[in-house]
Amino acid sequence: MIELLTHYMAPLMFAGLMVFLIAGYPAAFSLAAVGLFSGLVAIELGLFPPGFLGNLTYQLFSVLSNELLLAIPFFTFMGVILERCGLAEDLLEGFGQLFGSVRGGLSYAVILVGAILGAITGTVAASVIAMGLISLPAMMRYGYNVRHATGVIAASGTITQLIPPSLVLIVLADQLGRSPGDMYIGATGASIVQVLLFAGWVFILSIIRPQDVPALPPEARTLRGWPLLIKCMRGMVPSLALIFVVLGTIIMGLATPTEAGAMGVVGAILLALVNGRLTWAFVYQGMSMTMRITAMVVFILLGARVFSLVFQGVGGSHWIEGMLTGLPGGVVGFLVFVNIFIFIMAFFLDFFEIAFIIIPLLAPVATALGIDLVWFGVMICANVQTSFMHPPFGFALFYLRGIAPRSTVKTSDIYRGAIPWLVLQLILVAILIAWPELVTFFLDTSPDVDPDTIDIIIPGLG
Repeated sequence: MIELLTHYMAPLMFAGLMVFLIAGYPAAFSLAAVGLFSGLVAIELGLFPPGFLGNLTYQLFSVLSNELLLAIPFFTFMGVILERCGLAEDLLEGFGQLFGSVRGGLSYAVILVGAILGAITGTVAASVIAMGLISLPAMMRYGYNVRHATGVIAASGTITQLIPPSLVLIVLADQLGRSPGDMYIGATGASIVQVLLFAGWVFILSIIRPQDVPALPPEARTLRGWPLLIKCMRGMVPSLALIFVVLGTIIMGLATPTEAGAMGVVGAILLALVNGRLTWAFVYQGMSMTMRITAMVVFILLGARVFSLVFQGVGGSHWIEGMLTGLPGGVVGFLVFVNIFIFIMAFFLDFFEIAFIIIPLLAPVATALGIDLVWFGVMICANVQTSFMHPPFGFALFYLRGIAPRSTVKTSDIYRGAIPWLVLQLILVAILIAWPELVTFFLDTSPDVDPDTIDIIIPGLG
């Protein structure tokens, strides 16, 4: 029994963690408890000396001193402010009028505004709640199918996870050891394809089921000519300015994600002030939500470091690598398995838990197989989108259920409406597996220079 326990300590740790998480225990405490208990057992079994756990001090300090993680509270606070500052209303009203004369026009407007908000806020909750409150009543009023309406709103809010400056991309960059700028550049092509897939589905639906996505009636299209242009510009100009401040400065190397997030917060507050929405209660609510989310993330990451240290100490990395590198199909077989595994895990874990628990186990295997980690990270990000759309566990569906009127929108409608968009997200994952150039084409592939190979010769000194 002792020999069996010693040999299978790593898989038993992983299985025990999954049992705790599926049972509903908080992820942070489950990770820490399983890690510490397994560490004591491993010491008794002689798998590593007691001094090995002394490394926990350095592991936990590395989390608390990681400046990149400061971007999380900044982007969260910015998203909460932008949710109610009036920007989403201007964008949705302007683009709704612009596309109103075509079938599915409101759906196109929701997709486009979801992409723009995603490029500003980086948070799903802000996008789903803002668009749900504004566009769902209008879509219901003009005869849109309720399942389609809820599905397009949830999906367009979820795309925030993939469009830079997504919080998911920042966390994945930290876990994979790549720069957030590279992750943002790599995700750009995938984001565009995802938006086109969503718009393509609306176009197909407008042909096969036009009654589900009617055009706006003439009396509803009240803006034309210059008034319509002014309305669109009123939403687009501050949006483009914020996109440059938040995303452009990062990609151009002018600011770190933390600095860009701080500037984005200032821009969001100024926008709320200009629109007359800035109140103390509003700011306090944003700070309260930011505090809760940031504390959750930090505690999960601390627990994950405890679990990861012990897991590595009992040979978990070798167990994972030996199991996954031997899969049939080589790189493609590994990617297919990983994406199926993460898709299933997304039913039970949110994206922070997946990033902090699963990714550190998979990254060494991907490196051993010669997989570009930016491509790998963007692919995982596209897959993790589904965690927000899974019926019945998806958070985007929960957000939508919280704001949709129960008298006209059934919970079953929200769940069924999410399925086509979930399939579109999985199609994107398949496209990324088949065409990695969609991610890697714009990355800097120049070879790294080894400092040890550089000789500096000063004339006259030999």
